[in-house]
Formats: sequence, C-alpha cells, structure tokens
Amino acid sequence: MTRGLVQDHEELEVYKIAFRSAMDIFKISGQFPKEERYSLTDQMRRSSRSVCANLAEAWRKRMYQPAFIAKLSDSLAEAAETQTWISFAVQCGYMSAETGPDLRKDYTSIQKMLTSMINNANAPKWTIPLPP
Repeated sequence: MTRGLVQDHEELEVYKIAFRSAMDIFKISGQFPKEERYSLTDQMRRSSRSVCANLAEAWRKRMYQPAFIAKLSDSLAEAAETQTWISFAVQCGYMSAETGPDLRKDYTSIQKMLTSMINNANAPKWTIPLPP
C-alpha cells in the first residue's frame, strides 16, 4: 500500500487491530464451557465483531459528519462492552490472566484511536465534503 489517503476501512489501523482482536476472541471463546455458549461466548463475539462492523459503516457514512461520529461512537461503546466481557471471562477462569489483560489493552488502544477520530471528525482525512 502506498502512503496517502485511506481508500477502504480495512486499511485503517484501528480496523486491523479490532479485526485481529475479534478473531482472537473467537478462537479463545471456543474453549469456554458449553453453558456459556449463549451468554458470555455469544456476547463477547458479538460485541467484538460489532466494533469492526460499526467502523465499516462509519467509513461509508463519512460524508455526513454527524452520522460518521454516531457510528464511531457505536464502535467505541462496543469496544468498552468487549472489555467488560473480557474481564468476566478472566474472573470466571475461562481466559488466562495473561491473555485477558493483553486483549483489554488492545481494546484500550482501539478506544483511543476511535476517540481521536471522533474528536477530529472534521479533518479532511476522515470526512468527505458533499458535492455542491
């Protein structure tokens, strides 16, 4: 990829980290007890994937700054939710005390990047001006 404007949401560093983390959660949560299949496992997988999905939606709505910010905010909320589920998984003994904090750290980085995008939503690299 050449340096320049991002052409697709999958090129965003925040998206790459969120996708990788969601895949890590998918793999790890597959080892959770069966009784957690429709609760903790499902919730963790949904919220982690939602970070990525909301980023993709935000990217496509970036010509409308309020819609762009709203979807980024949704992604931010899903990242925080995922951190909560990670904490539960560690406390329940389903996730190691080493893996949990590493994943939480990834989601803290994701939250910082999303917050920066929200705070700088009017920057030319993020939003597209509507045609005249």
